[in-house]
Amino acid sequence: MTGRSAIFLDRDGVLNVDHGYTHDPASLQWQPGAREAMALIKQAGYLAIVVTNQAGIGRGYYTEAQMHAFHEAMNRDLARHGCAIDAFYFCAYHPEASRPEFRHRDHPDRKPNPGMILKAIADWGIDPARSLLIGDRDTDVTAARRAGVAGHIYQGGRLDDLIRGLLPGRPASGSGR
Repeated sequence: MTGRSAIFLDRDGVLNVDHGYTHDPASLQWQPGAREAMALIKQAGYLAIVVTNQAGIGRGYYTEAQMHAFHEAMNRDLARHGCAIDAFYFCAYHPEASRPEFRHRDHPDRKPNPGMILKAIADWGIDPARSLLIGDRDTDVTAARRAGVAGHIYQGGRLDDLIRGLLPGRPASGSGR
């Protein structure tokens, strides 16, 4: 074993319902089975790491502080279920950002680029071959592949059912790519 195992998760549309630039803790609505999925991930000994494009910051729809407050609300709720997200990596850069400091044609952290995943791998000593990513878009899977991590698409339903099928020793769910 050369490093730790991790499950990387996209945020909006995978863990929480995507209301469009979701950032208000009052609007946190978990996907079905998401909290249970997080508990399964932690019970299996994996790191749980969120990698999320957050163009709403660059577009001026909300602040970085508001995004952090949303993440804190997620972890407060997960703590009541005996688990937590180990780290949040985000990219506020976007080619059409209204805030010039976040305008970038092709930032290395913005999925489908693998920058956020590669940073987490380095920061946490993660073995890409023993890790996977769950996202809801092809850009998520592309970023995972570029980082040497298996990528899987969440197409709705209970997230914990998908996690059960992806954990070692359990049959694959057939929804991965």
